[in-house]
Amino acid sequence: MEVNRDEAERCIDIATAALTDDQPEKAQRFLEKAQRLFPTEKAKVLLELIAKNGFTPRQGSHSDFSGASGSRHRQGNSEDATPDEKSPDTSKSYTADQLDAVRRIKRCKDFYEILGVQADASEDELKRSYRKLALKFHPDKNHAPGATEAFKAIGNAYALLSNANKRKQYDQCGDEKQHPSRNSPDNGNFEPDISPEDLFNMFFGGGYPASSANVYTNGRMRFQRPERRERQREGGFALFVQVMPILILVIVSALSQIMVNSPPYSLSYRPSAGYTQKRLTENLKLPYYVGEQFFREFTGLNLKNLERTVEEDYVSNLRNNCWKEKQQKEGMLYRARYFGDNDLYQRAQRARTPSCAKLSEITA
Repeated sequence: MEVNRDEAERCIDIATAALTDDQPEKAQRFLEKAQRLFPTEKAKVLLELIAKNGFTPRQGSHSDFSGASGSRHRQGNSEDATPDEKSPDTSKSYTADQLDAVRRIKRCKDFYEILGVQADASEDELKRSYRKLALKFHPDKNHAPGATEAFKAIGNAYALLSNANKRKQYDQCGDEKQHPSRNSPDNGNFEPDISPEDLFNMFFGGGYPASSANVYTNGRMRFQRPERRERQREGGFALFVQVMPILILVIVSALSQIMVNSPPYSLSYRPSAGYTQKRLTENLKLPYYVGEQFFREFTGLNLKNLERTVEEDYVSNLRNNCWKEKQQKEGMLYRARYFGDNDLYQRAQRARTPSCAKLSEITA
C-alpha cells in the first residue's frame, strides 16, 4: 500500500481545498478514497470533523476544520445583511477559542512562551510544537483578528530557536529578550534566516492546501515564490551529476593525449612537424621520415626492428590503396557498360593504379 501514499496525499489536499470552498460532500468523497488507498490519521480526523460538524455551506464563508469549539463570530455587518452588502473580509468567521489563542500569543514575553515549550526543549519538541501551532494559526484557517501576526510570531520563534548559534545568543540576553513579532533596530541578531511562509512550506510540502498560489505577509497577500532554497540546492547538485560524465571524458581524453608517445617515424610523402629527416629502409629502400633525436635513440638491433615495422606498415598501406584504386576503376567500367558511354569506358581503361604498380614492384 506504500505505493498509493502519494495519491492518497493528493486526495487529502483536494478534500481540504473543498472544505475551504464549502463543499463537504466533495471533501468526504476524496477523504474516503484517500483512506482506501492509504489510511492516515489526517484523513481520519477530517472525516470525523465532517461527520461531527456537518460543515453547512454558507455564502462566502470558510469552514473551520480544526475541531475547536466555541460560538461563531462575524466581523463587520450583521447576518441580516445581503451578500452584496458584505465585503470579502467580513464574510470570514472565527471562533472564540481562536480569538483567545491569538491574544495569548500576543501576551507572550519570549520565544519559548510563544511555542509553549521550556527553555531546555529539544529540537524534536520544538518541531512538534511548531507543527501544531502553525496549522492552528495559519491565516487561511484562522480568521480571527491578529491571526496573521500570531502566525508570523510562531514562525519567527521556531526559525530562531532551531538555529543553535542564535538560540545560544538569545538565551544569554536574559531580560533583554524580545517578542518575535516586534521589530526593533536593536533586534538584528535575532532576525530569522527564513520567512514564516517559507518555513511553513518546508514543513508541509508546498504550502497550506487552500493557499497554494499566495501567502500572507504583514496582513497582505503576495504571490508565493515557485522555487525555494532547498530546490535550488538540489537543482545545482543534479546539474553537477549530469555534467560529471562529460568532465570525466574530457579529462581522460586529455590525459591519454599526454601519456601516448608520438611514433618515431612517419610514412608521409613529405616532411611534417617533428619529422624532417628522410631515411630509406636497408632492405626494401622504402622512404620514411624521422625526428632529430632518432639517431640517438635507434641504433643496431633497435634500428633493424624499427625498419622492419616501417616496411610492414608501408606495404599494408600500399595494399589498401591498391584495393581502392581497383574498386574505382571497376566502378567506372561498370557505369560505362551500363550506360553505353564509350568515353567513360576509354577513361576507365586508361586509369592508372600506382599503388598496385608499386606493390608489384616491391613484392616481385
